[in-house]
Amino acid sequence: MDVSRVPVDTATRGPGGATNAYLLGSDGAVLLDPAARTNDLDEAVDTTSVDHVAVTHHHPDHVGAVAEYADACDATLWARAGRVDAFERATGVAPDRTFRPGDRIETGDGHVEIVDTPGHAQEHVAFTWDRGAVVGDLAVAAGSVVVGAPEGDMRAYLTSLRRLRARGFESIYPGHGPVIDDPDATLARLIDHRLDRERTVRRAVAEGARTVDEILDAAYDKDLTGVRDLARATVRAHLQKLAVEGDLDFDGERAEP
Repeated sequence: MDVSRVPVDTATRGPGGATNAYLLGSDGAVLLDPAARTNDLDEAVDTTSVDHVAVTHHHPDHVGAVAEYADACDATLWARAGRVDAFERATGVAPDRTFRPGDRIETGDGHVEIVDTPGHAQEHVAFTWDRGAVVGDLAVAAGSVVVGAPEGDMRAYLTSLRRLRARGFESIYPGHGPVIDDPDATLARLIDHRLDRERTVRRAVAEGARTVDEILDAAYDKDLTGVRDLARATVRAHLQKLAVEGDLDFDGERAEP
């Protein structure tokens, strides 16, 4: 599969301040996550025929130019079945077709299969082929991904990481930052990071922290200036997971062992 990665400057808090748009296929290509209309992306689109436009999820830093490129390329615009209303609110345009996990989109280089990868967002999917996958905000080469309540689901996120790891891809292509050429190690690192954070959250509650902010202060040993809101939402997602699994009680505001 021919893959073109085009970083697009966006108002994102992801690594590098840019969102990666991707073109999959040398002909009849799929354009994924066009976050904004830029000269670089226009040039990439002009080098091939784009038959399809789709997104990994509906966050603003991934969908900003969906309508423009679908129109400019006269391409079929895809959305996830069951999420069409949310897609229209995010993009300002109705899709032409819908997909479900397991469906395939054909390109001149073969098919791209949609794989369910919720967690960072409920509708999140990856676009996969035999050797690789565009994974949106499932993974990053360095650091970690925000999985924040109420939209983020930590249990689903860990399942999605394990699902992609089991596929044994040679490379994965994230929504932010460089291509990941060591998928197994990177996905394992992200799983370990989440489980380590879960242990610190559980320990904080066991040692007497009760409110989300108390647990946040006890669980993080680094400066959270500028990202405290994201860390707070992540702690909530961890508490919700632990509550579902019966490790503690959490009513949305206070946690108890």
